[in-house]
Amino acid sequence: MKAIVEYTLLIILGVEIIIANLGNGFIILVNVMDWNKRRKISSMGKIFTALAVSRLVFVWSLLIVFLMYEMYPYLVITGNRLRTIYFSWTVVNHFSIWLATCLSIFYLLKIANFSNSIFLSLKWRVRKVVSVTLLVSLLFLFINIIVINTYIVIWIDGSKENISYSSRSNDFAHFYRVSLLTNTVFTFIPFIVSLMTFLLLIFSLWRHLKNMQQNVKGSRDPSTTAHIKALQMVVTFLFLYTIFFLALVMQSWKSKIPYKNWFNLSFEVIALAFPSGHSCVLILGNTKLRQALLSMMLWMRCRCSAAEPPGP
Repeated sequence: MKAIVEYTLLIILGVEIIIANLGNGFIILVNVMDWNKRRKISSMGKIFTALAVSRLVFVWSLLIVFLMYEMYPYLVITGNRLRTIYFSWTVVNHFSIWLATCLSIFYLLKIANFSNSIFLSLKWRVRKVVSVTLLVSLLFLFINIIVINTYIVIWIDGSKENISYSSRSNDFAHFYRVSLLTNTVFTFIPFIVSLMTFLLLIFSLWRHLKNMQQNVKGSRDPSTTAHIKALQMVVTFLFLYTIFFLALVMQSWKSKIPYKNWFNLSFEVIALAFPSGHSCVLILGNTKLRQALLSMMLWMRCRCSAAEPPGP
């Protein structure tokens, strides 16, 4: 039964990796071709492209670490190797989450309608707001790396005192849980920001619909449609993000040794559902990407029809 569960999880993991590579690769390809054609790219296109690149790196870094621990379970873990692994994962995970958060902020400032002077000032400077948000996030990234490096130094000092393999394994398991919990805490910050954008979009839509009823107009005007589409994008992001966040919390408290049982394999499946699933949502929710996907599918269908041999 355990083997069946593990094989099933491995199949799901493989499907997620394929979807993540195809989805994020498609986003990058469409935006690069659009930039090559028009010699310019929109702010949303820049966020989409940067997010897709970070997601691809995130998927492959997670896959490499997973394969490394599976194929070489007794690999000697040195301080430099540990720093490379954790610093890389922290940086990639940081940009993957914060860029998605910036996308939520972009939707809020572009679509929501508030008469507040502060909000209007931010709305007129949406590009600067996104840029400042990314710059501020670098401060959190810097603090996160310092904390992780402190844990690594403590683990190295402790492993020198504990010569036995079991002691070193227990120390590393403790370090793994603490470092993962630290990343989870820093991941909670953009989650709160995205949740605030969702609540503000809900409030903006409610006020808009209320004004529409007073003016006796249809409820499916362009502004309402834009609100609903933005809410769908943000809700899906928050849903996948919540699953990813809870998986990090569970991994921090439940795991003993990384990638040694099906629970850790389940964590990999849950973790990869975020970059793979969200890329599909971005493609279907964006008009340009959706039209490009339909055009590609139509082209592939025509090619397949042309390649079929004529009937008797």
